[in-house]
Amino acid sequence: METLSKHAHVSMRATAQGDHREKSGKQCGCCCDHDATESRIESIDHRSLFLLALGLLFFAAALSLRTWGGSLFGEGTGFSAWFAARGINPGGALNLGLFAAAYLFTGGKVLLQALGNIRKGEIFDENFLMAIASLGAFCIGEYPEAVAVMIFYRVGEAFQDMALRRSRASITALMDIRPDYANLKQGTEVRRVNPRDVHPGDLILVKPGEKIPLDGQVAEGCSTLDCSALTGESLPRDVEPGNEVLSGSINKTGVLTVRVNREFGESTASKILRLVQEAGNKKAPVENFITSFARYYTPAVVGIALVLAFIPPLILAGLAPESLGNPDIGGYESGFMTRFIWFFPSWLHRALVFLVVSCPCALVISVPLSFFGGIGGASRRGILVKGGNYLEALNRADTVVFDKTGTLTRGIFRVTRIVNAPSLSPEEVLAYAAAAEQFSNHPIALSIQKAAGERGLSVDRNGTRQEIPGRGICLDTGDKTILAGNRRLLEEHRIPCPVLETPGTVVYIACNGAYAGHLEISDEAKADAGAAIRRLKAAGVRRILMFTGDNTRTAEGIAAELELDGVYGELLPQDKVARLEDLYAAGKNGTIVFVGDGINDAPVLARSDVGVAMGMGQDAAIEAADIVLMTDEPSRLADAVAIARKTHRIVVQNITLALALKGIVLVLGALGLASMWAAVFGDVGVSFIAILNALRAQQRA
Repeated sequence: METLSKHAHVSMRATAQGDHREKSGKQCGCCCDHDATESRIESIDHRSLFLLALGLLFFAAALSLRTWGGSLFGEGTGFSAWFAARGINPGGALNLGLFAAAYLFTGGKVLLQALGNIRKGEIFDENFLMAIASLGAFCIGEYPEAVAVMIFYRVGEAFQDMALRRSRASITALMDIRPDYANLKQGTEVRRVNPRDVHPGDLILVKPGEKIPLDGQVAEGCSTLDCSALTGESLPRDVEPGNEVLSGSINKTGVLTVRVNREFGESTASKILRLVQEAGNKKAPVENFITSFARYYTPAVVGIALVLAFIPPLILAGLAPESLGNPDIGGYESGFMTRFIWFFPSWLHRALVFLVVSCPCALVISVPLSFFGGIGGASRRGILVKGGNYLEALNRADTVVFDKTGTLTRGIFRVTRIVNAPSLSPEEVLAYAAAAEQFSNHPIALSIQKAAGERGLSVDRNGTRQEIPGRGICLDTGDKTILAGNRRLLEEHRIPCPVLETPGTVVYIACNGAYAGHLEISDEAKADAGAAIRRLKAAGVRRILMFTGDNTRTAEGIAAELELDGVYGELLPQDKVARLEDLYAAGKNGTIVFVGDGINDAPVLARSDVGVAMGMGQDAAIEAADIVLMTDEPSRLADAVAIARKTHRIVVQNITLALALKGIVLVLGALGLASMWAAVFGDVGVSFIAILNALRAQQRA
């Protein structure tokens, strides 16, 4: 027996795939009418609404007849005499007919589904509960209550479907990023083709108002892009030749020619849709509990209702009449069966109240709906959560570990200071360094090349270069031998150099066996990094650490600036995993979250309780991560934690509300102090309140 959580997650998968939701092949287990196809959720079921309205009309007529029927069928009226001559009670027959019609119009579908499920061997679901409760009420003459159970139940269903449609809206909006076509540029000809037919290296034309269909680099043109569907950023982004652009962005102004660098299946838009699709497959632990709970709960409730209906009347019937205060049993002979028949309707009514109020719909729909809403709300903020289980785990975050470069810092290095030996000028030292590093793509080398270019220095491009792993570069131009690297490089060549304690990276320069000077290169903390750390601590994260491959001194400088609780530097990828294992071994760190952005972070992202990849750059990091932040802003992690904790609060509120209110009505019903109307409120009313509360998960935390 499956639950509505299955229904909600199947719905999410169908949304991501852009086709009809597959049928589960089973009823949902605790919420009727959830075996309908995707169109059942996509659009309002007008036929069901019509039947519900017709049922309400007959119900109103039946109540009116019961209230004011005496003036129409009272003694002395023509109607009364005509029916009396034929032995018919006109008011009772017509009243019963109106209630029966109202019941069939509103509850016919539920009865058919209950019968269909029984034929499949799936007896204990909400259709079954509602069918036996309402038919039982009819049997004991409680016609208004029987019809009311079905009416409010169907109204509750309508609200559930509305809630699902609204919750899905944020996920469905992601479908807008899927490109429909690409303008393939071949020479002077431009053809509209399927994005799947475009390959890396091809040129595509993107006109104003069109979506960028594939990832690439701007070859020609300047424009402004709307990236809000991808990143949640409201501000447009200006692009020019050389800038990277992501599929799913909308071109706002100029015409762009883009050189594609990824296949369609590996483009950003495809990755996002795939991640959303997979999110529906992974339930939070509390969702799995509710699923298991409902599987055993419903049969247990039916069993308790049977005990409540039959055992007390049997016990009371077996007692002597005088011990019961000589109850009036209608003048029948005071035998066992007579007394049992006299007691049975009252206890049957209590059992029916018990059945109606015990329906677990409020739990079964509100819990997955809360996680569904939380994931959808996160996606609107540019945060892709791969499943409710990761959202729940993030709620318990106790220790957060950040990578440094590109995560807490901008990853854009710049030369902040040039120190020269007395015999050389700063420009000469920088020129030596640029000559040694000119063919390297390392971020530090690029910062040196940029600094030399900004100063208009002439760089010697002759000579042979030798890269010394873990040390630096040796350049031999014939008349000069230049060393550029760390202090160990100069020490191994027995060149004296100063021991420096600076927060940045130091590149030592030597020329012809003599110390020439050094460059100090620094990375900058991101603008929102400090605020993100403060927000995480305010949210209850106990420890915030940094793991980095950079030198410890540099890492400690950034850690001090951001007020982190600890830092570990000079770590290789396997060292990061080892440090993480040390944290787990300590046993005092609770749920550990790791945040990184590079391929070297993939192992530790996969090992941590919750791996968070920042940006959409490295495929390995995205695949290994459980949550993907679409932008490179650390503050998005604080947003994700806030969403996770709000979602958890809503889930706890709904579980507490449902169990408390249902428990109260159950006890009152068993004692005979609650009517069927109270039972209807205990089911539909509590479900409605829980659904409204669950929808808050979509709102900004």
